[in-house]
Amino acid sequence: MIRNIHIQHEDFDVSDEIAALTADGVGAVATFTGMVRGGDDLTALTLEHYPGMTEREIGRIVDEAESRWPLQGVTIIHRIGRLVVGERIVLVAVAAAHRGAAFSACEFLMDYLKTRAPFWKQEERDGRSCWVEHRSSDEEAASRWRKT
Repeated sequence: MIRNIHIQHEDFDVSDEIAALTADGVGAVATFTGMVRGGDDLTALTLEHYPGMTEREIGRIVDEAESRWPLQGVTIIHRIGRLVVGERIVLVAVAAAHRGAAFSACEFLMDYLKTRAPFWKQEERDGRSCWVEHRSSDEEAASRWRKT
């Protein structure tokens, strides 16, 4: 299985990343690209992480996705540093033989990235900045994937 996990300052090309996952037997590639959204006077986000720990935790999240669905490839790219409105933050791309596995695994990975991966976000508004707290809506989204 192809597995690419990158934490980086640089932007990424979604088309290049999809092409890298396309191989014989791949019937579907599902992707999610997250961007800094505007509104509410938001001008930028600064994302920080704990090097080493972040990559290991994302690897564990990918392991869990692989145990649930028959995947052929996963790419996760998460940017760090200061990003302005409209810039890409994250890419989750999943290759599988069939669309159902690709869609489900992509959604699962993004929900778990939001709740388990050690990233910290600071928002800039009107020249002031504040740290973003975890949102209960993110926890609720991730809770549907928990095994009982």
